[in-house]
Amino acid sequence: MAFLLPALEGLGSGLLGSAIGGSLGSGIAGNAQNAAMNALNTQDETFQLGMYASEIQNQEQLQVQSEAFDQMMDERSENMREVDTLRNVDMAQRKMDALRTIATRRVLLSVAGRARAGAGRAPG
Repeated sequence: MAFLLPALEGLGSGLLGSAIGGSLGSGIAGNAQNAAMNALNTQDETFQLGMYASEIQNQEQLQVQSEAFDQMMDERSENMREVDTLRNVDMAQRKMDALRTIATRRVLLSVAGRARAGAGRAPG
């Protein structure tokens, strides 16, 4: 859209200037042409300012979204670390339970073996 404004300025000021210049004379036509050109310049500046404001607003929104995404990713990473720690603790607990079970079985087998050995002896 912005590329059309310079073309419209030239076309508008040329048509307006020639129409007014033909009917009123060169002094008044020149003033009217300058006023038309100033109006078009003001319109262009307003349009450009609006585009700049829209760009700034979009950049700020993108920054907000980026910060929210980064925060969400940090929280997700922290949750994954916590889950990993809990898994490691659970695995260590299972290993300890397995070792206790093995040790308990060995003690029971040892006691049972002694009991058999004692039962196989003749009373003295």
